[in-house]
Amino acid sequence: MSVLQIAVLRQKIHGLSADDYAAALNAELPETDIVVGTTPAEERDLVESASIVTGYDLDKSLIETAENLDLFAGVYAGVDHLPLETFEKNGVAVTNASGVHGPNIAEYVIGAILSHVRGFGRARRQQDNHVWQSYPASELQGSTVTVVGLGAIGSAVVDRLDPFGVETLGVRYTPTKGGPTDEVFGFDELHAALARTDYLVLACPLTETTAGLIDSDALLTLPTESVLVNIARGGVIDTDDLVGALQANRIAGAALDVTDPEPLPADHPLWDFENVSITPHNAGHTPRYYKRTAEILAGNVERYRNDETDFENRVV
Repeated sequence: MSVLQIAVLRQKIHGLSADDYAAALNAELPETDIVVGTTPAEERDLVESASIVTGYDLDKSLIETAENLDLFAGVYAGVDHLPLETFEKNGVAVTNASGVHGPNIAEYVIGAILSHVRGFGRARRQQDNHVWQSYPASELQGSTVTVVGLGAIGSAVVDRLDPFGVETLGVRYTPTKGGPTDEVFGFDELHAALARTDYLVLACPLTETTAGLIDSDALLTLPTESVLVNIARGGVIDTDDLVGALQANRIAGAALDVTDPEPLPADHPLWDFENVSITPHNAGHTPRYYKRTAEILAGNVERYRNDETDFENRVV
């Protein structure tokens, strides 16, 4: 039996290189030929002959000439940037990396919530100014956390909230599917969930339904003591409406890992709110990214070898 070849395309994610990804794949698939394309020419040659290609993008023209290609393993959870119709037309299955960000982004959310609960932002400012002064803080226990989007990341957030003794509400497209939260709402019931929310976590994809989802109307429904955490996409929030709500003290604060626009301009008013924390789309950073991606692909390689097509995270 010939050795299965997997082509790794050029990529750099979270400071990790394609060689790092190849090393993770070799650890998971020692009997597989893992080859990294280091130049565009090498990539073209590899794609033309390989059965499995992995990377974050593949040009339509290369898909058309890849006669042996059966599976493209995307290294991002999102696939909007991929030519999915071209893959489908050429009979190429496509998978994504959904789930690899679950642990690290969920930890970010927990940290962001606790930072607001315990007043760490104020503590940092007082330390910077050498001020020893007691200040009021709160507790997470007994509060209500609403998670919009119950995919891999949203579910990981809910799992990590469990020890804190909170009530959890979930919002998803198909509430009849249920979920890990105490209650599940549809998007048409969003305001019913928002009205009960102490901490709102956005973990949904950016779609026609979710674009501008958190607007002035939604922010008005949220209780004034509520805190917003966005690890979804900046466009899920109407930024101007958020600025207006913060200026009018209609919500207690926000933790934003994503913004609209992004990068956030240096003169944007969001930078200047003491009750807003901003990180540069960094919640997904983890040194274990490629290890988790390699684990997904290794499982799918086993299925491929057994002539199975029900690949994990299959989108095409």
